[in-house]
Amino acid sequence: MAQEAAPLIKRFDSLKSRRDNWDTHYQELADYMLPRKADIVKKRSRGEKRMELIYDGTALQSIDLMAAFLHGMLTSGASPWFHLDIKDESLNRDDEVREWLQDTSMRMMQAFQRSNFETEIHEAYVDLVVFGTACMFCEMDRDKLRFSTRHISEYYVSEDQYGMVNTVFRMYKSTAAQAVERFGFDNVGNFIQKKFEKTPDEEVEILHAVLPRLARDVTKQDNMNMPYMSVYVCKHSGMIIKEGGFEELPYVVPRFLKATGEVMGRSPAMTALPDVKMLNLMSKTIIQAAQKQIDPPLLVPDDGFLLPIRTQPGGLNFFRAGTRETITPLNTGANIPIGLNMEEQRRAAIRQAFYVDQILTAGSAQMTATEVIQRQEERMRVIGPVLGRLMNELLRPLIDRVFALMLRNDMLARPPEMLQGLDIDIEYVSPLARAQKSSSLNNTMRALEILLPLAQSLPVGDHIDSDGLVRHVTDSLGVPKTTLKSQREVDETRQARAQAEQEAMQRQRDQEDVYTTAQAAQAVRMVQS
Repeated sequence: MAQEAAPLIKRFDSLKSRRDNWDTHYQELADYMLPRKADIVKKRSRGEKRMELIYDGTALQSIDLMAAFLHGMLTSGASPWFHLDIKDESLNRDDEVREWLQDTSMRMMQAFQRSNFETEIHEAYVDLVVFGTACMFCEMDRDKLRFSTRHISEYYVSEDQYGMVNTVFRMYKSTAAQAVERFGFDNVGNFIQKKFEKTPDEEVEILHAVLPRLARDVTKQDNMNMPYMSVYVCKHSGMIIKEGGFEELPYVVPRFLKATGEVMGRSPAMTALPDVKMLNLMSKTIIQAAQKQIDPPLLVPDDGFLLPIRTQPGGLNFFRAGTRETITPLNTGANIPIGLNMEEQRRAAIRQAFYVDQILTAGSAQMTATEVIQRQEERMRVIGPVLGRLMNELLRPLIDRVFALMLRNDMLARPPEMLQGLDIDIEYVSPLARAQKSSSLNNTMRALEILLPLAQSLPVGDHIDSDGLVRHVTDSLGVPKTTLKSQREVDETRQARAQAEQEAMQRQRDQEDVYTTAQAAQAVRMVQS
């Protein structure tokens, strides 16, 4: 078993050596902007103070604001942020398919809400903003989903030929008792067994490797023939303690931005780091300058003072009568207003790096609805490209993973037979998606404003699909599909209306026929008489 683990350990060491420069960078980022995770290169004891380098909280506040913005715009827990869909429009309008898609989407949202997703996804957003890369593990724990955001110092990744992460190595610490609880006493090997018997709370290093399984039998459905192999190795002994597999990559590894040729992502915090370091240095200097002005250094004669100088309020200091030698403050020449102006310039640069101006942009009471929409469109144009990558690298693999887990654990209704073998598409209905659709909706409403007055003289209605228009407006506004009638119900309502109108017209014609017959009979009687 130790021989089998050697290639995995060798590849882990290779990935780790290639990330040495990154770890140094991550340590500096954490020191100034995320001190609770500032133990990447530095070895810190638990409970140790970590704020010694921070004199200004602008960067910390901006990071929290941007992470909250991403959370609210992409995965808000207050409302559904995705729906399942089918690319085939004819199938999508089928009532059975439509009901199954709505039911499945609702069950998945409920599963997200019952899990620890809200807390862990926010931590992932913080990692994205600071480090540029986040890593979240998704698994099924009994009958509930469980998510875990991994520390930046624990995981090492590699990409496939398309630039998507397909390999994750995680080196983490676990107590001997926790290892025995998870893997079983007989599986952990002699090293961990001895630790468990003597010092069960002592930590051991465990390597978890998840990578594509190149050699597998696709006809078999066991753990050893799944698309991804999963191997747990005791780093101290080099022994494999558990081996299995996954149908999908259980790790979701999004990058905020990514440079060509690099695997790890780039972040706004990396852009803001020079300004953050300068701002902290300036704040420290200004604090010292202000302290000197409030409690200045003193000029004291070199003779005549034998007692200590008392600088407290009401303190008495004695000198020889008849002399002009007194204690005077030393003017250091500090210009605090200039320093404050320079500080504000650095704060503005930091806020700009974290998109604070775009995030806090809001409409005033005097603005029209069109102006508000235009302001929102401008904000989306600035932030949209970044959020587009997060949709592809975070939301889509996350939803695919959760869907597959719930389907295999019989937590979803059986799909209709007509959907067998078809790919299910994901429609995002988050606040971000609605904001992006608002531009199309705005154009549609402007077109209607122009065309409707022309309907009196031109056949404008012949060019408009009323059903398609209603679907477009409701989708753009994020109206839940459960509140809308199905196409079958709409057709039944129209048929009933048409039948009622036809029956009313028939009754009117019958009445007219009776009236006409009565008039004719009366005329005949008059002629006969």
